[in-house]
Amino acid sequence: MTENSPAALAAPYDALLLCSFGGPNGPDDVLPFLRNVTVGKNIPEDRLVEVGEHYGHFGGKSPINEQNLDLLQALQAELGRRGIELPVVWGNRNWHPYTVDTLRDAVAFGAKRVLTIVTSAYASYSGSRQYREHLAAAVAELGDAAPEIDIVRPFFNDPGFVMANADAIAEAAAQLDGGLAGAHIVYVTHSIPDTMQDASAETGPGYREQHEDVLATINAFLTGDVAPTFESSLAYCSRSGDPRTPWLEPDVNDHLEELAKQGVRKVVIAPIGFISDHMEVAFDLDTEALETAEEHGIQAVRADTVGVRDKFVAGLVDLIVERAARERGEEATPVTVGEFPALPDVAPPGSCRMRHGEVTGIPVLAGAED
Repeated sequence: MTENSPAALAAPYDALLLCSFGGPNGPDDVLPFLRNVTVGKNIPEDRLVEVGEHYGHFGGKSPINEQNLDLLQALQAELGRRGIELPVVWGNRNWHPYTVDTLRDAVAFGAKRVLTIVTSAYASYSGSRQYREHLAAAVAELGDAAPEIDIVRPFFNDPGFVMANADAIAEAAAQLDGGLAGAHIVYVTHSIPDTMQDASAETGPGYREQHEDVLATINAFLTGDVAPTFESSLAYCSRSGDPRTPWLEPDVNDHLEELAKQGVRKVVIAPIGFISDHMEVAFDLDTEALETAEEHGIQAVRADTVGVRDKFVAGLVDLIVERAARERGEEATPVTVGEFPALPDVAPPGSCRMRHGEVTGIPVLAGAED
């Protein structure tokens, strides 16, 4: 294997970890999973039971696990197509397979340095820092046996991610009467507390601003290639916790109702905040938001998430190759679209805290706590 051969493009890494949120695999898993997710948050049991009923619409399980397996296989296929030798493994924060168990197995098969892709495109506490805390905890549990772990930077402005979303929106819009012309694109992401939004903007573009940048980039592409006239906006779904705590708004259902009052009659719901059709998409959008649109006389379609679209998967592999080259000391300039530059490989101190200015002392990987 020569230094410049395709097989060497992943060096110095000898495994790729796909690190995700996790979800229940069946009805018996639902409440234990929800208790796991909400530990320490003082969420009443009756609220967990209420949320658990959402899974009943989908056979008592979350679609996220199967979709992670699909993405794992797609990454393996794209790496293989390029002749890159890099085993791909999968671990979760909140359900089986747990990350620490996956890493333990990877070490047993000889992995010493692991590159991680987190299944969240955006930088925020819940989308990036919480995963860095999770990975640090896994390393601490494994002790001297732990592999060295690096993390791929948040990829919200990676061309593959953005253009895969644009394609999905264009395809969905084709189902509307008259297509996208005269329609309204409602871009949707997971809401977060206002305090988390403020903290996300301490060291770089904030969570909301990242989404607005993706929105503007996709709009520019669609205006040129798909439709001359359409409107767009950003809305949020899946808020939780104390109702007295301010979260990012508008809620997608409230927003659809307001758009109907303004005379909007056709909408594309574009879930750019998610990379796969998991529960927040399947229930909050496909069930609740589409019902809201119908109730208010709006013809609405939901665009696909990027899932395993070729552009998205190829973009992730480009990120792997780019990061590996930098770790070998080679020149590898990040390729991005939109207004913002690539976020750094190693997060700056204080980035993406849970609350503005808060120092918890919780260890993190790929960055510093203070």
